[in-house]
Amino acid sequence: MIKHLRAYKVELKPTSGQIQIIERTMGVCRYVYNLFIDTNSNIYRNGSQDYMTGYDFSKWLNNDYRKANPDKLWIWKVSSKAVKKAIMNADTAYKNFLKGKAGFPNFKKRNGRPVSMYLPRNNPGDLKIERHKGKIPTLGWVRFKEHGYVPCNAKAISVTITKYAGRYFASFIFEINKTNSVSVNQVNQVSKSEGIGADAGLKKFMVLSDGREYHNINKTRRMKKLMKRLKREQRKFSRKIRKLLQRKEEATNKKCKRSNLDKQRLQVQRAWKRITDKRHDYVNKTVRAIVETRPEYITIEDLNVSGMMKNRHLSRAIAESEFYYFRALLERKCRAFGIELRIAYRFYASSKTCSRCGHVKRDLKLSDRVYELSLRTVE
Repeated sequence: MIKHLRAYKVELKPTSGQIQIIERTMGVCRYVYNLFIDTNSNIYRNGSQDYMTGYDFSKWLNNDYRKANPDKLWIWKVSSKAVKKAIMNADTAYKNFLKGKAGFPNFKKRNGRPVSMYLPRNNPGDLKIERHKGKIPTLGWVRFKEHGYVPCNAKAISVTITKYAGRYFASFIFEINKTNSVSVNQVNQVSKSEGIGADAGLKKFMVLSDGREYHNINKTRRMKKLMKRLKREQRKFSRKIRKLLQRKEEATNKKCKRSNLDKQRLQVQRAWKRITDKRHDYVNKTVRAIVETRPEYITIEDLNVSGMMKNRHLSRAIAESEFYYFRALLERKCRAFGIELRIAYRFYASSKTCSRCGHVKRDLKLSDRVYELSLRTVE
């Protein structure tokens, strides 16, 4: 038996008391994350390449910082595991900066996407899953919005709670037992079709070599309507920001209320969430339809999405197509179904090569959809 990890994400229906615990814990994690970045940024400005690691920062926080700041005892009134995870996440971000893999880590904003709340399994009774609810450390039993999706018979190792657009999500990590090679052989014994090739595009989202075509969901009437709604909500949000700045200039000593601004920000996030869910759902169904035919292999192109995004005329359409999400999901599904996934070379002249004679037309233009070879050209 081979043990492997698998994640399941489900939306929660917490009570008002549980929401207070989640918000308080996320606020402390955000404060500790920013404190780690600020402490190390001061060291970096002084010209020193050394920095305070996550373990050293945790010791300093629990000893020196706690004694010097008795008014901040609320840091230690939440889950210590969640705070420790936030420190280690900040440590990883700072290490990537020092190695040149990423830029300097940014501070977590209060109104931005908050840091996650990580809760591991310390005791056997900490994490329990039932059909419609789950027992989470520091929260107790929390109801799920989806019933029967999260497995009940698997061993849960940890859970990470996130918040977006006013909704709370829990990502459970399960340790699942899987046989070594029997399951793969059983999958391979199923009758398979020949290999297929998938070509991604903007006019059609995906065109397969067996003749199947999948339309671009971003061109549908429903998605255009959602994009118009998002644009309206963004315009309202920008107007409220301008009015808030005007009030701040007029009344310097008075505190301006931001309740309407926070409500409008939530509306923008909900509109974005609706559009993203629609796109991901369509990609999931497309990948499922491709894999269910059980081909011997699937061939896709190694697209340079970051390079394609530099085209200012097509960057928005490319970003909306979710090419990277499609490839990541297809790789995972091919491993689960035992299908070979072939990645075609990025600079292979597939569009310029004739499928019958193999001739390559070097001067092929984007407007040339069909071309004929003459004997003079071949010679």
